[in-house]
Amino acid sequence: QLQASGGGSVQAGGSLRLSCAASGRTTSSDIMGWFRQAPGKEREFVAFMWSKTYYADSVAGRFTISRDYAENTVYLQMTSLKPEDTAVYYCAAKKNPSGRYSMYTRGTRYDYWGQGTLVTVSS
Repeated sequence: QLQASGGGSVQAGGSLRLSCAASGRTTSSDIMGWFRQAPGKEREFVAFMWSKTYYADSVAGRFTISRDYAENTVYLQMTSLKPEDTAVYYCAAKKNPSGRYSMYTRGTRYDYWGQGTLVTVSS
């Protein structure tokens, strides 16, 4: 089970840090990812962490994904936020992944999902 938190309202240019706590044990061989869904739009990939990190072009250089293995938690540090970052953010996990990195930009590849946390960025 995944529990996401840390969403809120912020002005453009501000920062937020999202957290996703896993109730079960996760290891470095598991992929932990973040996706988001804006109102009226499809869910889209944001970032994931496996043996290395991988970001959507729209957030690269502004967002940073990290993990605390002792706490079984993955974080998404978001800086220089823009109104277009407004969305519900979801964390996801894939146990024992295999295959190409690019596969894991697709939400259908993940086994577990958190409940989502809303991020609102005002201009």
